Amino acid sequence: MSFSEFLQSRRADARALVTELKKTYDYVSVLGVDVKARTVSANNRLTNIASGMDTECGFVVKVAGDGVFYEYSLDDIRGDLGVLVDEIHRSFRFSKALQLKPIGIHDLSDEPLVKSFCRESDLDRYSEEQLLDYCKELRDRINAKSENLLNTSVGIYTMETSKLFVSENRELDQSYAWVNGMVSVIWRENDQTVQFGSGENEPTIAAVLEKLPGVVEEVLHTAHMLTTAKPMVPGEYDIVTDTHMTGLICHEAFGHGVEMDMFVKDRALAKEYVGKYVASPIVNMKDGAASCVSAGSYFFDDEGVLAGDTQIIKDGILVTGISDLSSALELGTAPTGNGRRESSRRKAYARMTNTFIEPGKDRLEDMIASIDHGYYVCECDNGMEDPKNWAIQCVAKYAIEIKDGKLTDNWFSPVIISGYVPDLLKSISMVSSDCKIVGAGMCGKGYKEWVRVSDGGPCVKARAKLG
Repeated sequence: MSFSEFLQSRRADARALVTELKKTYDYVSVLGVDVKARTVSANNRLTNIASGMDTECGFVVKVAGDGVFYEYSLDDIRGDLGVLVDEIHRSFRFSKALQLKPIGIHDLSDEPLVKSFCRESDLDRYSEEQLLDYCKELRDRINAKSENLLNTSVGIYTMETSKLFVSENRELDQSYAWVNGMVSVIWRENDQTVQFGSGENEPTIAAVLEKLPGVVEEVLHTAHMLTTAKPMVPGEYDIVTDTHMTGLICHEAFGHGVEMDMFVKDRALAKEYVGKYVASPIVNMKDGAASCVSAGSYFFDDEGVLAGDTQIIKDGILVTGISDLSSALELGTAPTGNGRRESSRRKAYARMTNTFIEPGKDRLEDMIASIDHGYYVCECDNGMEDPKNWAIQCVAKYAIEIKDGKLTDNWFSPVIISGYVPDLLKSISMVSSDCKIVGAGMCGKGYKEWVRVSDGGPCVKARAKLG
């Protein structure tokens, strides 16, 4: 894929704006964003081609002065430079009336770097009509498999991202794409109606189109079994989590809790545990846009910091958190490349990217065989955490009972894992050697500020409260 023509046409304007504002402020940067997203889908009643929710185009001007950061968002930076600079000055003078805590702007590094980054993509090789034909054909093939199907939906979501970052000493641009494919069904059987879906997520359309039919039999079998599922009997059990649930536990346990703007505000208990055991010694956890290639991957963050590969937990010990530029300056640490914005109209925060437990040495079949009675907990639904008190709640779509070291046909749904983060992570006794990073999700900070993230990892064996 090629870099955005629009942002390329504004490169000189961004340099000129930085040069002019630098006469007044200690630090100046301009971020340009051009994201093109589209959704193509077909179900039994409707077909749809639409702009995706991530679509946006705009700029953020970020300056530092008097020990604080100010940001100004706008649709375009082309025009009368003097008029724009005056408007930015007026906006920031108004902001100075706020009670702001000064931070160590003098420690801000703006090391020289001029570089273009590109991840190869094939989005321009497929028309919307081709993708729609694919969705309809796969939908029809699935519908022919069972009379229990009330509805089948097949969708392809593509996101093409270009970003330009210019400061006094830096000029960076990046272009990359991500593709989510999804198969979802509504199934009626045993006087029950259930919905279940699964997908494939890759940097290219070709890979998703090739792999997506491979999830169909799993989706249909799971939907059938969910109509037999019973409510979970609350209690504490030995469990094995699939890669999806391992990812959700990572996300909730060491997601917002180690976003270091929460350290600054004393809203995260994890701040007190840096350098201490918070998990089993066999647990190693990472976060970083450079840790793998998935939905949370990029080459530099929204503040011009190169993508990181941060070791959050090493051999069970909490090593560090993840930071944006502001929280790193306030805490006197190096930024980890996790400064992210929902859009060019929103503030940058410390945010997760790809969060996962690293592979271990065990096999899934050995984990299951080691349990006399427990559950194989699968397919994340949603979750939440309380960083202040370090409690989490992770909702799985189902769990399969394990008896005498073997999976049974007894399914339970829904299933909730809850508890105190260190208790859960310290109970991990086995970690599988296979690892899958799941790249389809979004995460908000509180109830807003949504960004694309992934999580995942290996399967793990632990002791947990289920309900």
